[in-house]
Amino acid sequence: MKDTADKDHSGNDPDNDRKARMGLLARAAAGRVPALLDAALGPDGRPAFEWLRAPEIGSVMVRGRAGGTGAPFNLGEMTVTRCALTLAGGAIGHACIQGRRKDDATAAALVDALMQTDAAGTLRATVLDPLRAEAAARRTGRAEKAAATKVDFFTLVRGED
Repeated sequence: MKDTADKDHSGNDPDNDRKARMGLLARAAAGRVPALLDAALGPDGRPAFEWLRAPEIGSVMVRGRAGGTGAPFNLGEMTVTRCALTLAGGAIGHACIQGRRKDDATAAALVDALMQTDAAGTLRATVLDPLRAEAAARRTGRAEKAAATKVDFFTLVRGED
């Protein structure tokens, strides 16, 4: 069994789990995925691709559940950008990210497609690992901020039974 340090916060192996990888790309800070991708690909730049679905901006309905287990309800709409592309070798990449960020969606779809090629190891080290570390730092920062507001209650023993 793998060490839990090799798994993301959902308990999945992020290197072999496309869902976890796509979630990581979708949650990345604005402009971060294109910057890391361009740095990873070096002077050759981004590979040629054809659009299956050019980046388009739309909205999705966000649903929630009371207490995580109650009846589902519509929470509201959220703006997303989605796209799909195919590389010359046949690998297909998809992306759906929050907000109006066409370049971020394009870069995320390219990473998704390239992770199905021989470039997967390089992209894992130069794009996904830094994004994973940044996500962990954000989680730690939120946890520390929440811990600072923690109140410890205790009961004084009155000496009576």
